Amino acid sequence: MSHDHTHVREFFTPRAATWDSRFPDDGPAYEAAVRALGPRPGDAVLDAGCGTGRALPALRAAVGPAGTVLGADLTEAMLAEAVRAGRREAGALLLADAERLPLRTGGLDAVFAAGLVSHLADPVAGVREWARVVRPGGTLALFHPIGRAALAARQGRTVAPDDLRAEGPVTALLEAGGWRVRSYADEPERYLVLAVRTG
Repeated sequence: MSHDHTHVREFFTPRAATWDSRFPDDGPAYEAAVRALGPRPGDAVLDAGCGTGRALPALRAAVGPAGTVLGADLTEAMLAEAVRAGRREAGALLLADAERLPLRTGGLDAVFAAGLVSHLADPVAGVREWARVVRPGGTLALFHPIGRAALAARQGRTVAPDDLRAEGPVTALLEAGGWRVRSYADEPERYLVLAVRTG
């Protein structure tokens, strides 16, 4: 898929209304990934590329009523589905590019990004931007509810050896963007990379 913003919107807009029904069993995987990210009560967290907001309730449960939960997405139709699903109560929704966030430097404790890194026009710029908005020592989770091989099979393709989400390339990407990888898991039932903001 092209990573041009127009093409990203063209891909996700017609799929927004049925997105949640296509993946109805992903909720527990999102909850487990948020637990692994480890936001604490009172933290400020961002779901970058939040789509229909499936991670927002788990993020809200983790940070509690004193915390801040934001969901940012480039596709208006996805945010509309998040509202329709009642997830706006869990966090504020922003129509924004995850590579140029309208957020202050160092204001967040954590970023959660589900299925997003492969859709970024400039992945290094994206992860640098997430590092900008997170305090030093803050955390990042790159997540997908199924692993790379399972996702490729679902899409009728094989995993490319130079896949950005493979351990070597994603580690290099995150290090170039201001993060240190803490753990990498690519299993049939989940893909989860946890990283810490350096500096």
